[in-house]
Amino acid sequence: MRMAALVLRRLAGMIGVLLGVSVITFVIAQLVPTDVARLVAGDHASPAIIARVRAELGLDRPIWVQYGLYLDRLVHGDLGTSIRSGRAISDELMERLPATIELAFASFALIVAAGLSLGVAAALGARRWPDHLIRTISTIAISAPTFWTGVLLLAIFFGWLGWLPPGGRIDPDLLGEPGLTGLYIIDGLIAGRLDIVGSALLHLALPAITLALASSGSAIRLVRASMLDVLQEDYVRRARAAGLSEATVVLRYALPSALVPFVTAMALYLADLLAGAVVTEIIFGWPGLGSYTLEAIAGLDFPAIMGFTLLAAVFYTIANQLVDLIYGLLDPRLRPGART
Repeated sequence: MRMAALVLRRLAGMIGVLLGVSVITFVIAQLVPTDVARLVAGDHASPAIIARVRAELGLDRPIWVQYGLYLDRLVHGDLGTSIRSGRAISDELMERLPATIELAFASFALIVAAGLSLGVAAALGARRWPDHLIRTISTIAISAPTFWTGVLLLAIFFGWLGWLPPGGRIDPDLLGEPGLTGLYIIDGLIAGRLDIVGSALLHLALPAITLALASSGSAIRLVRASMLDVLQEDYVRRARAAGLSEATVVLRYALPSALVPFVTAMALYLADLLAGAVVTEIIFGWPGLGSYTLEAIAGLDFPAIMGFTLLAAVFYTIANQLVDLIYGLLDPRLRPGART
């Protein structure tokens, strides 16, 4: 019962957050000094045509009525129509989403692997040369601008060495019928096409590394600091005094507690990655949500911008709920109904 009540409260909270985001984005769109009806009708449209378009879009009604119509469409899964393309925004977002998912999870895997391995290694070798080396690497990773890192990696691995392709998701020669998921790696595995899998991995390497570098530096620092705090706890000292191996002490007693702040950061990193990485996608010609949003902003496509904002809000709210669930797995004291 407690878990069911908790789930219901979380769902209600998510709905409240998304409702608030819809209100904010709608109000901001209304405040922008641009005539949406004129944008839809075109620059050379007559006043009569503009007035007809304004009536069709409901822009001649009071603002609260407009918001009610907008909310009704959202409830039915209608994010509106793109001013630029005339297509359904939900369709355009779903077309771009697989590319973003592929890039986001590849970068996320690199961040987690680097953060855990190097962060724990730095904490265990605190104030010795491994710690100094890892901290230097993390500082460089954090300090380097994403656009500089992307261009540098592109110059080295494509321009100089010629090992990796410069952009896109896959070799144009391998493009064919749309796959089952839109994720080229998974679709290639399902179809037994290792050439597609290999090409997708090669195209994914540079943007994933570029996107992961700065966040990896922060993750390393976070894990190191958290591990250093946990290693000073009494229960860890007692475990060592009991004669347990260092691996058992670290993996079974210290690391789970040290992961609590790391999980929070990683959930937000993943939501941020899923919301799109504009700079990385532009550098490598990656057709994801980040580049879509930039195109929408450049074209003053307000319905598309609002649709993306709502999708990003969904990512962040889901990430926050996952954090709470994972907390309970890592620390029994944080589970619903647990006594401290």
